[in-house]
Amino acid sequence: MRTARLELALNAEFVLPDAGRIAVWRPTTGDDLSALPKSRVTVLTGFRPDQDHFAGLGYSVTPAPFYVAGVVCLPRAKALGRDLVAQAVAQVVPGGPVLVDGQKTDGIDSVQKDLRAAGVALSEPVIKAHGKAFAVAAGQALPSGWAGGPVQLASGFWTAPGVFSADGPDAGSMLLASCLPADLPSRVGDLGAGWGYLTKAILERRSVKVVDVVEAEAAALDCARWAIQDPRAVFHWADARSFRPAALWGAVVMNPPFHVGRAAKPELGVAFLKAAHRGLASDGRLWLVANRQLPYEAALNAMFRKVEVLAQGPVHKVILGSGLIRAR
Repeated sequence: MRTARLELALNAEFVLPDAGRIAVWRPTTGDDLSALPKSRVTVLTGFRPDQDHFAGLGYSVTPAPFYVAGVVCLPRAKALGRDLVAQAVAQVVPGGPVLVDGQKTDGIDSVQKDLRAAGVALSEPVIKAHGKAFAVAAGQALPSGWAGGPVQLASGFWTAPGVFSADGPDAGSMLLASCLPADLPSRVGDLGAGWGYLTKAILERRSVKVVDVVEAEAAALDCARWAIQDPRAVFHWADARSFRPAALWGAVVMNPPFHVGRAAKPELGVAFLKAAHRGLASDGRLWLVANRQLPYEAALNAMFRKVEVLAQGPVHKVILGSGLIRAR
């Protein structure tokens, strides 16, 4: 979908300079960027699985001092999308073209409407495959508030545009934190740690010596670092699904994701379960919170001898897995 609009835009309003770096903000795994000259493209994303994907395809992922053109792949998160447009308009040389591309479900129409209302000059849009792309000349003034950034909450935690539960801790994480015992093993993994709410709850247990804080979203991990000034926390910008700890954990505490965009993907959560199982010591235990309708029990029963529901809320359930089962 994005490829078709990009190709049409390159044949219409989006004219690339003959030389210089071209930035592509926030493409996702599966996006085809072959319409652009690969040797000149820099992929900019804070999501580790996507960065690894494009680096594996041979794209540069090292930021350059400036860019002669840019492409913004609009994400679903409204605040993040506007911040990416602001980044592009600021980092591309004045007058350089910035193509903003997105699906209708990602809010591309409202972005176009808000830019026009603010007097920002836009090209005629390319409309195809339930989406739209239009060009903006860099250096223009954007609507107030589009350039986002980290925000400190009253609780002392930090959040940023596009991170999960940016307004405060979600109900599932709070329920899970309330179920943790007074003591935890010395080594704990927090997979998909976000901006650190559960990590901080883990570190309240004096028995804990090391917490591996594993998070794929760089902005969220930075927020966790700012909020948690504790030498026991070891921060990892990594895909939790493939992460392997330096030493096995006595416990894993996690609130794993189960969406990709708007689509529910329970298999994503199951991949987190497998990573937790792989990283646990033989006597290790897993504390997990999930939406009540998610069918994790079958996977958990294959990994643990005992699987019990510790608490249930209107939406969430907290599950404890113990008695690790290793494949023979």
